[in-house]
Amino acid sequence: MIIKKLSLYNFKNHSEKKFEFSPQINCFVGNNGVGKTNILDALHYLSVGKSFLGNTDANNIKIEEDFFTIDAEIQNEDSEDTLKISQPKEAKKIIKKNDKSYDRMADHIGYLPSVMISPYDSNLISDSGESRRKFLDSMISQTDSGYLYDLIQYQKTIQQRNALLKYFAKNRVWDKDSLEIYDDPITKSGTKIFEKRREFVAKLNPIVQNFYQIISGGKESVSVIYESHLLEETFENLLSQSLERDRMLTYTSKGIHKDDLLFEMDSVLIKKIGSQGQQKSFLISLKLAQMSLIKELTNKTPILLLDDIFDKLDDIRVAQLIKLVNQENFGQIFITDTHKERTENVVRRINEESVIFEI
Repeated sequence: MIIKKLSLYNFKNHSEKKFEFSPQINCFVGNNGVGKTNILDALHYLSVGKSFLGNTDANNIKIEEDFFTIDAEIQNEDSEDTLKISQPKEAKKIIKKNDKSYDRMADHIGYLPSVMISPYDSNLISDSGESRRKFLDSMISQTDSGYLYDLIQYQKTIQQRNALLKYFAKNRVWDKDSLEIYDDPITKSGTKIFEKRREFVAKLNPIVQNFYQIISGGKESVSVIYESHLLEETFENLLSQSLERDRMLTYTSKGIHKDDLLFEMDSVLIKKIGSQGQQKSFLISLKLAQMSLIKELTNKTPILLLDDIFDKLDDIRVAQLIKLVNQENFGQIFITDTHKERTENVVRRINEESVIFEI
């Protein structure tokens, strides 16, 4: 998959920008605050329909404007497609492929897979399990069209069950039979999600370990471990055993919405013992493993988005990253940097066709 052209209108700080891209390496250089990361965010929108920075869609409309649009031409193996994302200020976001709107956002996910490596990745280590669950869900959704549908159904049913628990508490009533109506749909979708997560992490872990050894050259070993209540118990039993606890808490306390990924180094959480350099090496290894596994499972080469990472990494890690990107044939790459000369040197090392845009 190759993005040939990109047009931005009223997207964040860009009133109007148009680009024609190289099929290999594309670099955006300029001072801080000129909107380089915003261009990568627009590319991320094309992939998954939302900002990687966590902004709401309406907040990405340029100040004092009423809408934003992102237009792109995509080259497939045997055809060309157009993608358009439109976000009016007071209406629903629309994503169109070849002028036809998607009925569901989930139908678009996986069409143009992507992997982002940015300074914000450190949150995966330092934040709560929610950020790691979102990361895991994003990875799997790009490889499995049914996964996102199951996840949406599960989340809706959990919300309904929680709303009923709160209603019971507020009105001082209790109806166990009404609550159990949700047990079957939660169990069915939740168990499918659990199995797919467990299988995906089992494939991901050895790839992360391999990339980490190459990048770090260190003797320490790293692991990605899937943590879930369902590893110990069936979903039916979980709901039954936690019923009284859920009644007191007024929410569903156990299930796959509490899953987590444990990032370990030598069997200890990496956030506890890993140096800053080791944590950076691990995160790059994790993202490269994500890219490799998406490619393996979908037969599509994801686009690689590298945001300001050369300011955050030492020369050795930059060299290892560039070497890996070149060896693994990772496809189309987009890079942001504040130093044009440094970017040119990096591109020269990869020795591929490239375009540098000064923003």
